[in-house]
Amino acid sequence: MLERLRRTSCPSPGPGQSHACIRPHHFVPLVGFLIPTVAIAYGVVLPRNGVCGANELTVGFATTLIGAAVTYIIGVVMAVRR
Repeated sequence: MLERLRRTSCPSPGPGQSHACIRPHHFVPLVGFLIPTVAIAYGVVLPRNGVCGANELTVGFATTLIGAAVTYIIGVVMAVRR
């Protein structure tokens, strides 16, 4: 029974080693958030409201998405290091 509970996919690092267990599957929720958000915002909502091209609204929305992505990545890194 103890063999089943053993962590083998991401073993604890030894002395002087870093903990590098961030895998691509950690970023699936981020991609699942960003792709529909960008598609709906820049493909449907903003063009229908007369907001075309690069202006304050489109750049501000892009900055918000970048901030959300950076926050998510920092959170994943902090959670994996624990």
